[in-house]
Amino acid sequence: MEKLSFTMENYLEAIFELSNTGTGARVSDIARRLGVTKASTNSAMSTLAEKGLIINEKYKEVFLTPEGLKLAEITSKKHHVIQKFLIKILKVPPSIAKNDACAIEHVISSESIAAMDEFMQADMK
Repeated sequence: MEKLSFTMENYLEAIFELSNTGTGARVSDIARRLGVTKASTNSAMSTLAEKGLIINEKYKEVFLTPEGLKLAEITSKKHHVIQKFLIKILKVPPSIAKNDACAIEHVISSESIAAMDEFMQADMK
């Protein structure tokens, strides 16, 4: 599959974080989470559904497919590792770290994330 845009990765991550076990995410909640309109969210949902990453029936909750879940988990893990690294190691204020992590998560390699995570685990021993 071709690489997703940053925006589409953010939508997947929002669905992942808004979903509970066995439930999906509502379009209105996704839109609110990302600070976008419902119309933009519906358009993004169509794109993600065409790519086979979500199941989206009109007026129902949005669910991640197994492939969508895998991509969302990777993006979410990157975000949380980067945010934690910025706050705990570099002492960046949490609000700045959150925004920076959201931007960095789309371009950083999995190898760099693993190194950051390993560094923090060693630092906390």
